[in-house]
Amino acid sequence: MATKKRHWLWNILIVITVMVCVTAFIAHYKNWTQIGTDKMTILSGIYFRDISFEDLEQVEWVDRVPPMVRLNGFSAFEKGKGIYQEFKDTLTDKKVYVFVDNFEQPKIRVFHKDSSLLYFNLKDSIETVEMHDFLNGKIKLQSKPPN
Repeated sequence: MATKKRHWLWNILIVITVMVCVTAFIAHYKNWTQIGTDKMTILSGIYFRDISFEDLEQVEWVDRVPPMVRLNGFSAFEKGKGIYQEFKDTLTDKKVYVFVDNFEQPKIRVFHKDSSLLYFNLKDSIETVEMHDFLNGKIKLQSKPPN
């Protein structure tokens, strides 16, 4: 019985497709944060947000993310990521960025740059608490008058 050989191009295409799928899964698996000297970057797949520490206005805990219209993004199981719009702001172009790794855990709501909103939490609840305390510390440093 003669075996039919597959063309090498199909093998390469299959390998590249699997690599792209695995990379996309790893990129969306959790929120990746990077803290610099003057800003914090949150990245999850193709969604990212830079938050300048000097633009921070308020950081607070919320138990639930309010109902919103999803403009771009996804929610699956306990994760929700993307760009949303609040129901009350459907006439404006105010965007709400959501980077939630677990809807069951408390989330951090960040107000920055003229009331722009960001909801996020991290996979580990202890890291989320530490991030909340860190951001509150940055706000307190800004509110102190220079000596």
